[in-house]
Amino acid sequence: MTDRLKRIILVRHGETAGQSSIRYYGVTDVPLSDLGREQVREAKRHVIGEIYQAVWASTLCRSWESAQIVAPGEGVRLDADLREIDFGAWEGLTKEEIAAEDPAGYADWQDAGLEFTFPGGESRSDFRVRVGRAYERIRKSGVESVLVVVHKGVVRTLLELASGFTLPSELPELGGVVHASRDSMGRWYTGRHGSDGSCSEDALGVSLGAPGSEPQ
Repeated sequence: MTDRLKRIILVRHGETAGQSSIRYYGVTDVPLSDLGREQVREAKRHVIGEIYQAVWASTLCRSWESAQIVAPGEGVRLDADLREIDFGAWEGLTKEEIAAEDPAGYADWQDAGLEFTFPGGESRSDFRVRVGRAYERIRKSGVESVLVVVHKGVVRTLLELASGFTLPSELPELGGVVHASRDSMGRWYTGRHGSDGSCSEDALGVSLGAPGSEPQ
């Protein structure tokens, strides 16, 4: 199969009623808050003028509602493999609560890589495989440009799988937008020069091949 994908626009959903800004809601289906909807409306400004042939989201309502706000009137394809990682027993907790309730697990979490498994939840490696399945479906759909409105971990993983770039651990923020494109030589780059400054974006991330750029 020829890979026709040349452009991927990744958007993280907005704040939720469960405060996703501070709490780890993975597969828990918490809805957007009013603040979250406003953040996503702001994100929409950063895709002004973009041409995309398909819109994808996860089956969690904070994802597909955000997609409907960013791309009103467009059909949104839902894929369960685009859900956030399952934090298991830590679902809904803050980082401070996790450290207090499970200090040993918290320490392992900070030190481990892809082999780490959330207690009663999903391993990072299984999550990456799952997101990879969704990415393959996007590629095999034959589109050249796609808008994907999902979750922080999914945005980061899709960017790594598609372009070979990884983001700093704090990115993307809620309502954040990441643009990645492939040039005529097949090389991927991030960032966008929009029709005005409000919808332009600087290059983000570093190559996974660079020193100190281990996947999160």
